[in-house]
Amino acid sequence: MDKALVPKVKLNNGMEMPTLGLGVLRMEDGPEVEEAVGWALEAGYRLIDTARVYNNEKGVGRAIRASGIPREEIFLTTKVWNEDQGYEKTQAAFDASCERLGLDYVDLYLIHWPGGVSSLNRETWRSMESIYSKGRAKAIGVSNFHAVHLNALMEATEIVPMVNQIELHPHLQQRELRAFCKKHGIQVEAWRPLMKGKVGEIPLLTTLAAELEKTPAQIALRWMIQHDVVTIPKSQNKGRIIENLNVFDFELTDMQMAAIDALDCGERLGPDPDTFRMDFS
Repeated sequence: MDKALVPKVKLNNGMEMPTLGLGVLRMEDGPEVEEAVGWALEAGYRLIDTARVYNNEKGVGRAIRASGIPREEIFLTTKVWNEDQGYEKTQAAFDASCERLGLDYVDLYLIHWPGGVSSLNRETWRSMESIYSKGRAKAIGVSNFHAVHLNALMEATEIVPMVNQIELHPHLQQRELRAFCKKHGIQVEAWRPLMKGKVGEIPLLTTLAAELEKTPAQIALRWMIQHDVVTIPKSQNKGRIIENLNVFDFELTDMQMAAIDALDCGERLGPDPDTFRMDFS
């Protein structure tokens, strides 16, 4: 596809973020993640999402440098993990991530989990505000935050998060949280958008895929994009990496969108942020 056709969304600080990217959760550092990121960048991806806890930042950084693509054209996300929360710890964690990546800055830095309504979240966020003010992270945000977590954070800090990365897919649509984020100018980003491949088992998606000569995965990704959600499907398969990007040459009708909307059943495939607790030891 024409790489220029991949759209971007504008964050609340004016920065532009690609609508679709590659997630690298559970990819091994070294050749595995380097190949996947390399294939993605070659295909036209410009958003790569990693995290300290994925233990593959070194490989991601090597792949970015080896691609030959100018750094400013790539939107790179990483995250601060549980035991690294707190003002000073976050500063050190960010420095360590940049060192592993071999890069001077990241485009988006996220708090990985809220760990309840915690004053530690606020300390972490103030540290991230400092990182942002120095230009070392071009944008800052959160991951897995519900409205209660966001409210607690925003009441005590200066900068509204630019992104909230959450589990989101046809069976877990999080409409109320999406509406809350839209109201406050927070861009929603979906992790696990393909439900670990289970989108291929949903009859409606397979029917629509056959009608539109697409795959169920492409239908699910297109549905999210039309709901103004950034999405980061994971794949280590070159063909599927390319396939997942080819979702900008068709549109779902209002009726098709509504049919997928009706699939929501609140099914989580990952932890619930309201009950997930982190070990800060």
